[in-house]
Amino acid sequence: MAERVGIIGAGSWGMAMARHLDRKGCHVTLWAYDPVEYRTLITTRGNAQRLPAMRLNDSVLISDDLPSATAGCDWWLLAVPSQFLRSVLTRLPRNQRPRIGLVNLAKGIETTTLMRMSEMIRRVLDCGPESVATVSGPSHAEEVILDMPTTIVAAGISEPFVAKVQTLLSGSTFRAYTSTDVIGVELGGSLKNVIALAAGIVDGLGFGDNTKGALITRGLAEITRLGLAMGARAETFAGLSGLGDLVATCTSRHSRNRSVGERIGREETLASVLASMTMVAEGVETTRSAHALSQREGVEMPITNEVYRVLFDNKPPAEAVAHLMGRTLKAEVWQ
Repeated sequence: MAERVGIIGAGSWGMAMARHLDRKGCHVTLWAYDPVEYRTLITTRGNAQRLPAMRLNDSVLISDDLPSATAGCDWWLLAVPSQFLRSVLTRLPRNQRPRIGLVNLAKGIETTTLMRMSEMIRRVLDCGPESVATVSGPSHAEEVILDMPTTIVAAGISEPFVAKVQTLLSGSTFRAYTSTDVIGVELGGSLKNVIALAAGIVDGLGFGDNTKGALITRGLAEITRLGLAMGARAETFAGLSGLGDLVATCTSRHSRNRSVGERIGREETLASVLASMTMVAEGVETTRSAHALSQREGVEMPITNEVYRVLFDNKPPAEAVAHLMGRTLKAEVWQ
C-alpha cells in the first residue's frame, strides 16, 4: 500500500521532494503557505522563479489548508525555513500527528532559543525523539529535479525509525544513508551555511582556489570543534552532512548563501541583498545562532566570528580577511 506523505512547505526543496516521492508511488500532498505561490502551483504545477525546469504531476495534491494537508498522513516532511518552522507547527491541530513519523528538511538553528530543529519540533509538538529524523547532505533541489545522483543522510536516535526514513526516501537517483548522531548531522547541515557565506565573500573579493580550499578546511575544523563541545561525534563531520554539504554549498552556483556572501564581498549591504531576494538564505540567521553558541560553549570559531562582524557590525570584508590571516600562529589541530 502506498504511503501518504504530507509535505509542509512548497519552496524549492519541498517541491523537489514532492516530485521525487510522487514518482516513487507515494500519495503526496504539498502544503503552500504563500497565497501567490499556492495559486501559481495550482495553475502551472510549478514555480518558474524557484525551479524553472520542474512541473509536478497531477497526482501531487496541492493545498493551502495545513490541517487538511497533513490529516491522515503516514509521514510529514517539514520543508519550512528554520526561523519560520515553529510558527507553522503551532498552526497544526494539537491531536494531529503522522502515523509513522516526521522528517525535518530544514537546515538551521532557531535564533531565539538556539535549539536545533529536531529539539524545537519535539518541544512544539510534544512528541518523542524516536519518531523524528533530520535529513541533511549535499542536495541542491535544482539538481535533484534533474535526477542527478544525490546522496543524503537521515539522522535520528532510533535506528529502526531512520531505517524506515531511508527506505522512504531512497530511489534510483536519490540514496539515503543513516546516522544516530542527530547533533552532528544537524550542526553540520546548519553551520556549513555560515562558511558558505564566507566562501561567497572570498569570491566577491576576487580571491582564488588557495583561499577557498583553506576556508573550507578551517571552516570544517571550527564546525567540528563546536560539534564535539555539544556532544556530536567527530566522524560525522567527515561525512555527507559535514564535509560533503560544506564543499557543495561553498562552491555551487545554486547556493543562496554563497551568492549572498559574494554580493557582500562586492560591497553590497546585507539589507540591500536580502531585500532583492525571493528565497531564504538560512546562513544569515544561522550566523547569529552560531556566534551565540560559540560564546555559550566557549569554543573558538574565528571564521564564524568574522562573518558575524561583516554581516551585523558592518566590518569591511577585506579587513575581516586580514584579521584572520594575522591571528597568532599555531599548529594545525582539530580539537
